[in-house]
Amino acid sequence: MDEIDRKILAEIQLDGRLSVTELADRVGLSLSPCHRRIRALEQSGVIKGYRAHLDPGALGLNFSALVFVTLREGNRQAVESFEDAVMKVPEVIDAQRLFGDLDYLLNIVTCDLPSFQRLYDEHLSTLPSVQRLTSTLVMKNVVKDRSLPLIAR
Repeated sequence: MDEIDRKILAEIQLDGRLSVTELADRVGLSLSPCHRRIRALEQSGVIKGYRAHLDPGALGLNFSALVFVTLREGNRQAVESFEDAVMKVPEVIDAQRLFGDLDYLLNIVTCDLPSFQRLYDEHLSTLPSVQRLTSTLVMKNVVKDRSLPLIAR
């Protein structure tokens, strides 16, 4: 991957709807080489896909919480069962397995506090192998969906 590839990636991170013509112009390439580079980045898996960023508030999803999960067991079956189950909870918009005392961090969005409480009581607490859940409420997102730092400063 060279500097031109990094420029292409930086531009499409900012606007994934750029036409190849606009992108080629921004990175200083002609159309065909730019298109070839994009295809190569897609085929190599560097570009994993394209999607729209939605405003949760505009969709009525005004409540956000972080939930730390501790599992009873850490064996492969317990981990796989938990991860398979958490993938089926649509309100979990991000889930990370952690090193340390806590096993997972879940980023949750719901409409409001009562919706979160129902989700917590009826779904999160019943996930396989859960020993303990610890929640904290998100007051404000300061950095969200930031582009990856591709171009050296």
